[in-house]
Amino acid sequence: MSDLHLPKPTRNLVDRRHALAPDTEDVFRAFSKAVFAEGALDTRTKQLIALAVAHVTQCPWCIEGHVKAARREGASGEQIMEAIWVAAEMRAGAAWAHSLKAVDLICNADKWDS
Repeated sequence: MSDLHLPKPTRNLVDRRHALAPDTEDVFRAFSKAVFAEGALDTRTKQLIALAVAHVTQCPWCIEGHVKAARREGASGEQIMEAIWVAAEMRAGAAWAHSLKAVDLICNADKWDS
């Protein structure tokens, strides 16, 4: 297995990304700002949701950014870890739920040859 190389998100790389598609990046940043603004959900809850999703998508930058943002919004270490456990259960739960597809195939193996 090769080592995964993740470049450090430097100002230079961020600026170059913006230069390659400035309008789209500006719209994305505005969208992100709107999503994380106070609304029906408070910003701490939104950061905990984002942190859980970051663990499911396994994005190290997102994990780092949303842990820091959740802490800034007042989330405790216990709340952060609980959000991570919810993410873990959801990911494991999906495999468990989808196992019914395999069970159905196992139970109906006699129909495979038709």
